[in-house]
Amino acid sequence: MKKIILSVMVISLLFLAACEGEQQQTSTGAYIGGTQGVTGNFEPFGVEEDTVYSIFDTETFPIELTLNNKGEYELQPGDVKVTLKGPSLDFGGIPSLSLQNADLVDTISELLPTGGEETITFSSDAEYNQEVNGYIDREWFADIEYTYQTYLIIPEVCLKEDLKDDRVCDVEGTKTFFVSGAPITVNTVSETTAGKGIMALTIKVSNVGGGDVTKPGEEFGVQERITYSIDDSNWECKQAGKVNEARLINGETNIVCKLKTALAKDTLATKQVKITFDYTYRDLISEKLRIKESAK
Repeated sequence: MKKIILSVMVISLLFLAACEGEQQQTSTGAYIGGTQGVTGNFEPFGVEEDTVYSIFDTETFPIELTLNNKGEYELQPGDVKVTLKGPSLDFGGIPSLSLQNADLVDTISELLPTGGEETITFSSDAEYNQEVNGYIDREWFADIEYTYQTYLIIPEVCLKEDLKDDRVCDVEGTKTFFVSGAPITVNTVSETTAGKGIMALTIKVSNVGGGDVTKPGEEFGVQERITYSIDDSNWECKQAGKVNEARLINGETNIVCKLKTALAKDTLATKQVKITFDYTYRDLISEKLRIKESAK
């Protein structure tokens, strides 16, 4: 009986130790993660009938859009610009077709798993100013353009001058990493050597948000580009010969970061490296409005 009780106690202690280990690993800078940034939804235009919002041609209606921050970059006032597209010329009572967020919009977190929100009001009493026979469906679009960042942490980059030394860490191979929730994400990180005492990291980056991306301050075009920075001045990062800038082809790119100078003799250590990706992202959403002819 004593042996059984002792065995149960040992198993319980091992289980608790394992749980503590998991908690420590989670608390060392890991992000919640995800593939979304800012999402948006039109608030109801009117009464929903057969999955379509409907109004009569004599009614006024609101045009409001709720922004939701589904990623892990805190949005500052003015970071998001929403522009109405579509049939705006056929409607009145809309003072402006382009508005920005006015407040901070929180990130997703353990306390706020759905992320922060802000509702933007384009009009409280918009109206359709064209003739209606029976009914007509009009499609409203909203272009959501926002500044965003993705954070990458590589907790243990191997710095080893003598590759024959098999202690502490391995240079060659894939690396553990943590990446924040955002539409631009990191798929893999691997390390290798690029000469004696020169370590190199290859980082595969992808656009997984379904929208368009460009460098901060630049117009959207055919090419998708992002910028980035590394928190350690001993490293230099390039893609296609350009420092701290990358072009995505078919939504993907590989960035290579190398040590600028060779490691000192007998260097044997691990070091955390953080990279921040900066970009402007754009999505387009839509919602149908049905305008019905009122009784004469």
